[in-house]
Amino acid sequence: MTTVTLLHPGAMGAAVAAQAVKAGHEVLWVPEGRSEATCQRAKQAGATACDSLGEALERSEIVLSICPPQAAEDVATTVASHAFAGVYVDANAINPQRMQRIAEEIRPGVTVLDGAIFGPPPGGQRTARLYLAGEAQAVDLAEPLFKDTALHVRRASGSVGSASALKMAFASYQKAARTLAGVAHALADAHGVGDELTAEAQAMASNILSDPGYLPSVAARAWRWAPEMKDIAETLRAAGLPADMAEAAVAVMSRWEGDKDQYDLELTDVLSHLRSQSD
Repeated sequence: MTTVTLLHPGAMGAAVAAQAVKAGHEVLWVPEGRSEATCQRAKQAGATACDSLGEALERSEIVLSICPPQAAEDVATTVASHAFAGVYVDANAINPQRMQRIAEEIRPGVTVLDGAIFGPPPGGQRTARLYLAGEAQAVDLAEPLFKDTALHVRRASGSVGSASALKMAFASYQKAARTLAGVAHALADAHGVGDELTAEAQAMASNILSDPGYLPSVAARAWRWAPEMKDIAETLRAAGLPADMAEAAVAVMSRWEGDKDQYDLELTDVLSHLRSQSD
C-alpha cells in the first residue's frame, strides 16, 4: 500500500482519489479551510482527513496536485515549505513553462512528475487517462496507484514539461473547437439557418485532430482559405458576433503562404512553417 496526499480535492481530484483508494492505497487530505462540498467529495472518495499538511506530507510517499490551474504554483510553493522528500505529481492543466518553474521551486529533495489528465472524472463507466513524464523510477512508483481502475496511466515521451505540452496541444483544439462551434451556431441562428448548419455538420468527418496527414492539403489551400476567413470575419461582425477567431485563423494561414498549391509537402515541413522565424 502506498500513502498519498491529495491537495484540494475538487471534482476531478476526488474522482482520482477514489480510484487510488479502490486500488488499495491510502489517500490523505487536509480539510482545514475547505468547503463543505469539498469535505463531502473527499469523504465519498474514501480519503482520510489529516489535521495539517505537514502531518499528511510526513506520512506520504506521493503528493497529487490536482487544483484550479491558476493555483498550481502557489500549491507547489506551500508543499516546498515542508520537509517532503517523495514524489510530487503535478497533474494540473498548465503550460510547460509553468511546469518547469514548479519543478525548480519544489526541488531539491523532491522528485517531480509532470502529469496531464485526459477525459472526465473517472469512475463508473467513465474512464480517463493520466500521462506522466519524468524520471522512470518515479513513474514506476506512481503507476500502481491506479492499477485495474478507471484511470489508465500512460507514459509521456520526453522529460518534465512534455505531459503539460500534450495537454496544451490537445486543449488548444478541443476547447477552441467548442468555442468556434458556439460562434458558428450563433451566426447561423442570426440568419435562421441553424437546422441546416446542424445537418451539414452531421455529414462532416469527425477525425480532424486524429488525422494530421491531411494538413499538407490545408497548407496548400491556405492562400484561398484566408480571404474566405476575412469574409467570415465581416459576416460575424455584421451579426454582432466576435470575429477574433476568424481573424486569428487568417494570421495562422499567412504562415502557409509559401506553400501555395504544394500538395506533396511533408507533414514535418507543414508544421515547421507554423513556427515563427525567431523560434
